[in-house]
Amino acid sequence: QVQLVESGGGSVQAGGSLTVSCAVFGYTVSINYMSMGWFRQDPGKEREGVAAILSDGTTYYVGSVKGRFTISKDNAKNTLYLQMNSLKPEDTAMYYCAADFSSRWSLLGRSALDGSGYRYWGQGTQVTVSS
Repeated sequence: QVQLVESGGGSVQAGGSLTVSCAVFGYTVSINYMSMGWFRQDPGKEREGVAAILSDGTTYYVGSVKGRFTISKDNAKNTLYLQMNSLKPEDTAMYYCAADFSSRWSLLGRSALDGSGYRYWGQGTQVTVSS
């Protein structure tokens, strides 16, 4: 069983920074072999793919966060990160991490920012940006 646990959310003023983390747990699970992403959803809005990172380190970002957000991972700690700078009120949302084994994910042929390609999800961490 794979479990994802997010942390690090909170409230920040516009222009500020925040880093959210996603720790991955599971017997013999290593994120070395996983495709992973960050998604966000505000009530009443559709879920949006924010950033993704493949097992080879290739990264993807939605246009609205390029240059402001950085996705990274620490394979030794089995942890995914999203560093968010120059935050805007429109970044306010619940942030979820998602993952799946690259061998399965690559067969689906989905975009890295398409949440339907990931089976494992965390419970979410709230990020609130005030103006």
